[in-house]
Amino acid sequence: MNRPLVGSLAATFLGAVALTGVSAAPAAAAPTDGSTAQTTAQTTAQAPHAAPKAAPSFEGTVALSNCSGSVVKMPTSQPGDPALVLSNGHCLQEGMPEPGQVITDQPSNRSFTLLKADGSDAGTVNATKISYATMTDTDVSLYEVGSTYQEIEDEFGVKALDVEASHPTQGNDITVVSGYWKETYGCAIDGFAYRLKEAGWTMKDSIRYTAECDTKGGTSGSPVIDNASGKVVGVNNTRNENGEECTMNNPCEVDESGKTTVREGIAYGQQTYVLAPCVGEGNKLDLGAEGCTLPKP
Repeated sequence: MNRPLVGSLAATFLGAVALTGVSAAPAAAAPTDGSTAQTTAQTTAQAPHAAPKAAPSFEGTVALSNCSGSVVKMPTSQPGDPALVLSNGHCLQEGMPEPGQVITDQPSNRSFTLLKADGSDAGTVNATKISYATMTDTDVSLYEVGSTYQEIEDEFGVKALDVEASHPTQGNDITVVSGYWKETYGCAIDGFAYRLKEAGWTMKDSIRYTAECDTKGGTSGSPVIDNASGKVVGVNNTRNENGEECTMNNPCEVDESGKTTVREGIAYGQQTYVLAPCVGEGNKLDLGAEGCTLPKP
């Protein structure tokens, strides 16, 4: 996994919360020389898939204590609904969910630093609960906060990001927008991994990026935005760091026939269109809704 980072941006990075909830691990290395996070936006894309000038801004993204995230709207969300914050399951403060574990409607007072379009801090929003979180079939957490979309827009001048309701398209240009680092990573969707295995976790139909999205620790939970539509099509979560096969920090792909492929240096995200059918009126989770395929408790 793109490991969550311990402490604030100004802290010395001593390690990360592991998938086991004990010590460091997920996908990309964090600084170990005591350096601090960059405070200006940096695009790491290289030709031929460099993000175009119309690439997404930081508006609507958030910084967590250890990861990145974004305030998101589902297709059915209304201005008066409590807002939702999207990140990874492995970014939970409570520790990473075990394989097969699904968390729903768990009280939370976690805070998120909301960003403006230029990457500057707009203010803070606070969770009331973890609406949904898992690392089974996907790697996602969805928090409900104590403010509505309209209240956030009125107070901070920040609009939420829209979640695309359909499957993303291979070849489309995308941008991974990290609220933690205030950096962007531009590349394209290289394809989709039938199964992505990392240690004891298995994810389905993962988005595989082209090599230009060279993500790192702290980018976990960043929205993956389709540059053309401006909508969220995925949530960034992992990268094969050193070419190992299916180990921590080194996810491997397994196809329908069971063949395993290792792609050293390549990063992945989890598709978010699967969330849309599972969020109903009032932004309430409904795992029994028609078309909802998310794992259930």
